[in-house]
Amino acid sequence: MEALNSNTIRMNRFRRKPTNNHRSKQLLFISLLAIFFVLLLCFSNKYTINSLFLSNPLKNTRFSQCVKLNEVQSLKGQKFLWYAPHSGFSNQLSEFKNAVLMSAILNRTLIIPPVLDHHAVVLGSCPKFRVSDPKELRFAVWNHAIELIQSRRYVSMADIIDLSSLVSDSALQVIDFRNFVSLFCDIDFNYFCVKDSSIIQDSLLEKLSQCGSLLSGYSGDNNECVYAVEEDCRTTVWTYQRNGENGVLDSFQPDEQLKKKKKISFVRRRKDVYNALGPHSRAESATILSFGTLFTAPYKGSESYIDIHEAPNDKKIQSLITKIEFLPFVPEILDAGKAYAFHTVKSPFLCAQLRLLDGQFKNHWKGTFEGLKQKVDSLREKERLPVHIFVMTDLPMSNWSGTYLGDLANDSDSIKLFVLSEEDELIKKTAMKVVDKKDCDMRPPDILLHVEESVCSCASLGFFGTAGSTIADTIEMMRKKEICSK
Repeated sequence: MEALNSNTIRMNRFRRKPTNNHRSKQLLFISLLAIFFVLLLCFSNKYTINSLFLSNPLKNTRFSQCVKLNEVQSLKGQKFLWYAPHSGFSNQLSEFKNAVLMSAILNRTLIIPPVLDHHAVVLGSCPKFRVSDPKELRFAVWNHAIELIQSRRYVSMADIIDLSSLVSDSALQVIDFRNFVSLFCDIDFNYFCVKDSSIIQDSLLEKLSQCGSLLSGYSGDNNECVYAVEEDCRTTVWTYQRNGENGVLDSFQPDEQLKKKKKISFVRRRKDVYNALGPHSRAESATILSFGTLFTAPYKGSESYIDIHEAPNDKKIQSLITKIEFLPFVPEILDAGKAYAFHTVKSPFLCAQLRLLDGQFKNHWKGTFEGLKQKVDSLREKERLPVHIFVMTDLPMSNWSGTYLGDLANDSDSIKLFVLSEEDELIKKTAMKVVDKKDCDMRPPDILLHVEESVCSCASLGFFGTAGSTIADTIEMMRKKEICSK
């Protein structure tokens, strides 16, 4: 009996061991499976990662920026509009006009942006439904604007464009981006006036990065402070007071081939901006309304993003639409152009605007030069020789040889050419006048293009512009408005 009991005990012990091993393996498998699913969930959602593993520096201060704005007596009760300009100056000016219009419709103070470096920030292609996400675009513009301030190259759009006609009659309320950032981020920009930028504290730059993140919409839905507009030209065409159009499909949609090729699921709708972002909307309660791009252009019978060309039921907005059709340069730039036209060129002259190196234009030299040749040949026949021609082009003079420009330069008997450069004393002095009112030791801005356009507005023998160039469109408008005679 004792032997039997002993065997039984040994057998029982033998049987329990595999049972424990099995359970251990089960627990280990379940634990590993749980860890796998947690990691999978985290890595599939960057916001979950941030909430689990990273501390959010704006978590306890996400409303404090707007509180600071509201504490400023002169800004009490004001709400603001910010947007992300991009590309070259002509596109930035076009966006600025749309920003003026949107600010007035929504009764918000416009934050005037800097003039960005040429193509420092790009949008992409609206017709191809391939554009930067609004958040990414806003943050890229924010970072570039801060870099311009830090390197003392900051020039406001208001330093280049004369806004007196808009501000004087209260058609528009504005605040400079630097002043806004100083209040919004609680930062003294005198820090950036020092010549040795290396002494700027990392904590200051981190604070600016946090503000940019909030303003760009990376800090989540924050209606009380910032409402970040996520609609862009892939999904939306903004309208105003177009009866029966709010919410309807736009006439331009991605075609089936593009949908399959790019796996696009976008649907473009026409939305009334006042209904969507004005009173009684979720956006209305926000102190700051933050757009992405505000660029628009006609395409296949529609507008790429903003279709507001008239407002017959709103006299204030209708008047503003007329005013922003043309916004002149500041007097310093216009006076420089007139001075060059009247005191350097003197005689009646032709202006030739030749865009040859940028984008699509580098493929159309032949057509551009043929058009200019016809114009010059006509003037040779009927004008006193030599014919004076002012040339503004992106093709350096060192590369004129072998082109029609080289032929004109060698024909001193019948042609006299005039060209401005950044090294000309007139350009240097004008640039210093533009930044003369700044507190910091600012570097002279690049205003050559704007002075050249002003010179062309005075060309009494006519104007030849590159087909499709927005610069040519600007000059044509200046000539239409007879800016040179004012």
